[in-house]
Amino acid sequence: MIQEKAGAPLVARLWTPQLNAALGSLVVAVGAWLAWDALSGLGALLVMGATVGFLLWRGRTIGLVWAWSTLFLGVECLVWPIITMVQIRSATSQPSDEEMGTILSAVLMGLFSAVFWMAFSYGLFKRAGGDMTEHVPSPQPTSRSQPPASSQPRKKR
Repeated sequence: MIQEKAGAPLVARLWTPQLNAALGSLVVAVGAWLAWDALSGLGALLVMGATVGFLLWRGRTIGLVWAWSTLFLGVECLVWPIITMVQIRSATSQPSDEEMGTILSAVLMGLFSAVFWMAFSYGLFKRAGGDMTEHVPSPQPTSRSQPPASSQPRKKR
């Protein structure tokens, strides 16, 4: 029991937004590498570096870090069919039946995956909504406002 209490602060420090930003950027970089077959290791590292910078800037909490990460993953899933179509179109002028099947599966799976990840991201943003918005006071009625309308019916002219 004494060891658990002594180790608890270490575990609590490990799950910081910074660690989650690094993990989220790794997920986004792997997604970019999978979406774009021709992306080199250096390109994936650039994507990871840009993503970790953005996540450290915008992700004040762990929930926001993963909300942004899953949003980026959803955008990658939307872009994946477009990348596939451009790659096939640049290789041949008339795609074969096999290449058309590849495009169809990329469109279907990309759209399905994008909707999933963006909906998941929306839920995470909605959950972290209290953290993102600042409290704006509602306008108070002034003394010069119109008096309430009478409940008596109006006379016809």
